Amino acid sequence: QPQLVESGGGLVQPGGSLRLSCAASGFSLDDYAIGWFRQAPGKEREGVSCISFSGGTTSYADSVKGRFTISRDNAKKTVYLQMNSLKPEDTAVYYCARRDYFCSPDVKDFGPWGQGTQVTVSS
Repeated sequence: QPQLVESGGGLVQPGGSLRLSCAASGFSLDDYAIGWFRQAPGKEREGVSCISFSGGTTSYADSVKGRFTISRDNAKKTVYLQMNSLKPEDTAVYYCARRDYFCSPDVKDFGPWGQGTQVTVSS
């Protein structure tokens, strides 16, 4: 019943921008921290960004600091990831997942995984 659905991925040129959306249903989004993760072919899944239940704290991987911004709108039951100055190494499937209230540095602390949305950065 509870689910998170990612959208907004696509093909973009280096230096371009995309905004990903994570739409929640079947649960109260304002009780959960939401993290964004990505996985490239042949590589381990890695954390990208996270936002606490209230939006009061955010965190970013060093590789995306200054380029990506996470935000949430609990009334719309949606979390966003604004991605600017995209690089080819950002190419991956992007996922969102939940954890009770606060963010964690451990990807294993987050909930079940969906299908994600593909982001491809190429000229």
